[in-house]
Amino acid sequence: MFHHILVVCTGNICRSPVAAAMLARALPGRKVESAGLGALVGQGVEPTARALAEADGLAVSEHRARQLTPEMIRSADIVLVMSEGQRQAVGELVPEALGKTLLLGHWLEESHGRQIPDPYRKSRQVFEEVHELLRLATDRWATRL
Repeated sequence: MFHHILVVCTGNICRSPVAAAMLARALPGRKVESAGLGALVGQGVEPTARALAEADGLAVSEHRARQLTPEMIRSADIVLVMSEGQRQAVGELVPEALGKTLLLGHWLEESHGRQIPDPYRKSRQVFEEVHELLRLATDRWATRL
């Protein structure tokens, strides 16, 4: 069983903290964390992403962005990323972790695309679409973890 789940995106202020909150709610008792490959360290969840998350009943107000480290990767049982490029970047940091690093959108149908785009600095509509993709992807993972 996967007890320690790490969710990774770029800045750790839009996708990964929201996805981590979704997984934590769906998988009580598991350790679910998030981090960014190029984290905007110390920043809270981006305002639009936060508003959508809070409307969905997710508690993200305490989140502060943090930089991904090799130690975080090694300690996680599974690492979920938003894109194939991020998967490769995790593998460059910790080559032996490539086998446990998977796309968050892995279980989504091809029509949705398996990579989850970065909504940062885009319209509210893009944030809403990304939020829905995160919800679908985390729901699918929750049934498999």
